[in-house]
Amino acid sequence: MASDAAAAVEVTTSADAPPATVDAAAKLPHKVERKWSFWCDNPSKPKQQGAAWGSSLRRLYTFDTVEEFWSLYDQIFRPSKLVINADFHLFKAGIEPKWEDPECAGGGKWTVTSNRKANLDNMWLETLMALIGEQFDEADEICGVVASVRQRQDKISLWTKTATNEAAQMSIGRKWKEILDVTDKISYSFHDDSKRERSAKNRYSV
Repeated sequence: MASDAAAAVEVTTSADAPPATVDAAAKLPHKVERKWSFWCDNPSKPKQQGAAWGSSLRRLYTFDTVEEFWSLYDQIFRPSKLVINADFHLFKAGIEPKWEDPECAGGGKWTVTSNRKANLDNMWLETLMALIGEQFDEADEICGVVASVRQRQDKISLWTKTATNEAAQMSIGRKWKEILDVTDKISYSFHDDSKRERSAKNRYSV
């Protein structure tokens, strides 16, 4: 839920700590469990003739503290600020948000759709906090998350590593649905299916 995710990135100090210790601790950056990178894909910008898919994908910033995260999110990384057909990505540092990346190649994604920009922003933020706050039991299975702004319907997709590990994917899907507080069914598709078919079939649902 939202309160659980927020608590994971909230900074707390002990009531028994001496004032000087508390003051010093408050000034130190608060590290998250692992490094994360923000990416943006804006295909509306002019491309060179013959440019490959993903040529407009750019890694913008890598962070590993709570303070950096909030500064970046507040200033830049809200999906409602994107133009139509653009994407924001938050992936573990070292993983590119592409099917071809070795960590993503055998994976898939859970997807939730939204008809309202405000709702997309909220789902995006709740997911970011859950990821950097390590709210998923199968955190090592998660690659990252993508927010996609589209003309008719926006969507947010949670990418995972091992599509055939049904137990792990179902656990992640149930937890994500709880975090987002959605009641509609959400579905999981394999990247391999998406490569072959424009509308990949749903393999799992919760």
